[in-house]
Amino acid sequence: MRQAWAISNCTDEVLRTSAQFGVKDIIVYTGPGSNVIPGTTTPLHEGQRPGFWDYRQLVRRVKSFGLNIEGVEGGFSLRPEYSDIIFGGPRRDELIESIIEEVRAMARAGIRIWGYQWMPVSVWRTDPVRVRGGAYGTAYDHALAADEPPFYGEEKDEEEMWRNLEYWIKAITPVAEEEGIRCGIHPDDPPMERRGGVPGLFRSFDAYKRLMDIYPSDHNAIEFCQGTFSEMRDDIYEMVDHFARRNKILYVHFRNVSAKVPKFNEEFVNTGYVDMKKVMRIYRDAGYKGTFMDDHCPVMTDDDDFPGNTGGYRSRLFAQGYIQGLIESVTKEVEYGGPVG
Repeated sequence: MRQAWAISNCTDEVLRTSAQFGVKDIIVYTGPGSNVIPGTTTPLHEGQRPGFWDYRQLVRRVKSFGLNIEGVEGGFSLRPEYSDIIFGGPRRDELIESIIEEVRAMARAGIRIWGYQWMPVSVWRTDPVRVRGGAYGTAYDHALAADEPPFYGEEKDEEEMWRNLEYWIKAITPVAEEEGIRCGIHPDDPPMERRGGVPGLFRSFDAYKRLMDIYPSDHNAIEFCQGTFSEMRDDIYEMVDHFARRNKILYVHFRNVSAKVPKFNEEFVNTGYVDMKKVMRIYRDAGYKGTFMDDHCPVMTDDDDFPGNTGGYRSRLFAQGYIQGLIESVTKEVEYGGPVG
């Protein structure tokens, strides 16, 4: 088990800090359908899409700092111009082919994991709350968000969305197998039945079992946001054990929350309701060999102005140190034959 650092802009300072902090693996916020040059915040020109050399340059840049790209995260699903893929519109096949072309380029450039979302209404939050020491944590209260009008002007049908998802999975997974890249979907955040007239397909344990059954393959997997899985009404420890034992977890967003839906807020990694050492032991015992990254860290004094969605720099460094110590602790328990510390 290893730690990973997630970044959008691969500047010298960020990559140097990663190396100095002992982080070997990087996850870059980019991916097929993204509207910036991979590893930067530079917008692409209209009609331009990243190709093999764009991804190859990203891989080489990260390697020049002694680091490895564990995978990329993001891409098309949050951009309205790709909604025909999710809702089965007239340009679906054309858009899927464009994504497939980029997946091939990315894989051939040396990237082996792609985590993406199936959230056409993005992540939802209500007003932030104060957490430990006055830091800000993002929050969600369904009572304050339930009356939002339909995001696309009409209520979307859940089973139709599942049929569109199946069409997509059966198109992309054979390509992923052929190119040697593993793909996985992030859960709906918050994992509610419906937001803005759009069903949240990935809101439960059963929903992910259904996804796995569409195309049983190690290349059809899960971008395992532990924070969002912890918001679900299901048991987080059972879900971790189930999917880790079946090699369905690409990597982990190792974060904590105060409670389950319909009302919760995000916490520091060690102050939420989930016992993080207990869950780390479950990953270990289930045979998980992947990475753990910080995610949605609270915003601390003099960090980025709220609402910086992934939290401030200080808060992320705290989470990274905690993750590193926890991995070392549970690993040494095996080495020494029992609990350590």
